[in-house]
Amino acid sequence: MAVIARYRGEILDLAQRQTATDPTFRRLYNHGNLQFTYCLWGLMPGSLGDEESPFNECSHAYLAAAKALLAHMAMMPAARREAKTLISDIDAEMVRSGASWILCQYSGEAFSTGAVVEPRWRDIFFHLPSLAVILAMVAALGAAAWSIFRSPAPRAGAA
Repeated sequence: MAVIARYRGEILDLAQRQTATDPTFRRLYNHGNLQFTYCLWGLMPGSLGDEESPFNECSHAYLAAAKALLAHMAMMPAARREAKTLISDIDAEMVRSGASWILCQYSGEAFSTGAVVEPRWRDIFFHLPSLAVILAMVAALGAAAWSIFRSPAPRAGAA
């Protein structure tokens, strides 16, 4: 899935250029975006490569949705040529890295567009990289709120 992650932007770019879509296309596209949001937009460190990350499963889910969307576009007349070229590029890179388009290294779990895979929120406290990012985000939001809502300093010499 690491290769799919590198190509996710290109997959979504191709999808956004499609004007003639079908319900399956829209379901895959929307589910992938929803899943990506649940995974905090892919910002958590090690979410894909670290099996202990609380965001590992949800990262695989949004990438599985992107892969399924690309495979579906390969059957759509308007996107077929570009989608097949992209699949070929991805497959070639996967083969070079010891994987394959047909079988993902971590494909032991099936994902469904009928359910969102949420991060394991409780495990964030036990996964230091995730905890550090969450604490940094809270501190940044706190600092921003403080700078916005603090009372202005009195002006010198004002009457």
